[in-house]
Amino acid sequence: MIPLLTSEGQRRRAVLSSLIGNSIEFYEFLIYGSFSSLYFGRLFFPSFAPTTATLLSLSTFGVAFVGRPLGAFVFGHLGDRLGRRTTLITTLTVMGGATVLIGLLPTYRTIGVAAPILLSVLRFVQGCSLGGESSGGFLMALENARPGKRGLLTAVVGTGNAWGLLLANAVLLLVTLLPERQVLSWGWRLPFLFSAVLVAFALRVRLRLAETPEFERVKSEGAVRAVPALEIVGRHGLLTLCASLSALPMFLVFYLGSVFSLKYAATLHVGRSQMLTLLAGSCVFLIVAMPFFGRLGDRRGRKAVFVGGIAVMTVAPFAWFPLLETRSLPLMALGFLALFAGFAANYGVQGAFYPQLFPTALRYSGMSISYNVGGLLGGAVSPLIATSLLGKYHSWTPIALYMAATGVIGLTASLFLHERPVGSSAQLPAAVRPVAAPADVATAGS
Repeated sequence: MIPLLTSEGQRRRAVLSSLIGNSIEFYEFLIYGSFSSLYFGRLFFPSFAPTTATLLSLSTFGVAFVGRPLGAFVFGHLGDRLGRRTTLITTLTVMGGATVLIGLLPTYRTIGVAAPILLSVLRFVQGCSLGGESSGGFLMALENARPGKRGLLTAVVGTGNAWGLLLANAVLLLVTLLPERQVLSWGWRLPFLFSAVLVAFALRVRLRLAETPEFERVKSEGAVRAVPALEIVGRHGLLTLCASLSALPMFLVFYLGSVFSLKYAATLHVGRSQMLTLLAGSCVFLIVAMPFFGRLGDRRGRKAVFVGGIAVMTVAPFAWFPLLETRSLPLMALGFLALFAGFAANYGVQGAFYPQLFPTALRYSGMSISYNVGGLLGGAVSPLIATSLLGKYHSWTPIALYMAATGVIGLTASLFLHERPVGSSAQLPAAVRPVAAPADVATAGS
C-alpha cells in the first residue's frame, strides 16, 4: 500500500507549482479581459460603432469559457488516466503558447477579418488548456497535503487568482502609462508576451514534481478507469450539475468585480488608476483572507464556509454599487471589501471541497467538468450581460438583481453537495473496490 503522506519537499513543490500555475491562469485571463474591455474593440473590430465593438470584443473574452468545459473533459480524462503531473505540464505549455501567440497576432488593420477570427481561435485554445489547468493545480496540492491541512494548502493555491489579478493590474497600469497611440500600436502586446517568462518559470518547477501519492495508490489498486470523464457524466451527472450551479456566484462576482468594474467606473468618471488601486487593495485582502477561510474550513467544516460565502455574495452587490457611486476612495474600498469577502470564503474552501465530492479515481474529471461548466455559465457572459444591462437601463439595479439570482441558484445547488470520506477505497464504487487485508484496511483509514 502506497502511503498517503509525502515528503515536505514534494509538498512544497506541489503547492508552489500549483500556485504559480493558478496565478498565470488568472493573469492571462484578466489581462485579456481588461484589454478586451478597453482596447480590443478598436484593434480587432474597428468597423463597428464603439459600443458594439466593445460588446464584440467582450464576446471573445467569453469564447475561452466555451473552450473550458471541452478542455475539462479532455484533460480531466487524461488526468485520471495518465496522472496529474503529466497533464499539468501539458496544460501549462498549451496555455502559455496560446497567450504568447495572441501577443504576436496581427490586428484588423493588417489582415482584416482574419484577425478577430484568429483571436477567437487562440482564445478558445487558451480556454481548453485552462479547463484542465485550474482543477489539476488544486488536486496536486490536495493530494500531497495532510488531511488536516487540505483546506489551508489549497487555499494558498487559490490565492493565485489574487496574485494574478495583482500582476495583471500592475502590468496594465504600466502599459497605460504609455500614450494611447503607442498602446494601440504595440504596447498592448507586451503583457501577452510577458507570459512566456511566467510559463518558463512554472515549467521549471513543475518538471521537478513527482506524481501524487493518491493517484499512485489508485494505480496500484487497479482502479484507474477506462473513460473517467464519461463515467462522471453517466454515474454522477446530478452531482456534477449541482457542483456546477454552486460555482455560479463565485465566477460571476470575481469577473464582474475585476473586469466589468473597469467599464462601470468609466461611466462614473472614476479614474482608471484609482480603480486599479482599489483592485490592488482587494488582491491584498484576498491573499490574506483565503488561507484564513481555508484553515477555518479544515476546522469547522468546508461546506458551512462554502455556503456562507455564497450567502454573502448574494446580498453584497446591493452594497457594492451604491458605495461605488459615492466616488469616495474609502467608501469604494469598503464596497469592494463587501463584494470580495464572500468570494474569499467561498473560493478559499472550494479547492478542497469540490475534489472530495467525487471518488478519487474520477476526481480530476469530476472537478474539472463541474468547475468549468460553472465558469462557462457564471463567468463567460457575465461582463457582456452586465454591460448590456447597463446600456439598456442605465442603472446598477438590474445587474445587482442578476448577481443575486445566481446567488440563490448557487445556494440551492450547494445544499445537495457533501464531501466523501478521505481514503481511496472508501471512494470507489463497490464493483472496482479492491479486497483488502485487515492490515491494509487499517493503513487506508489512518
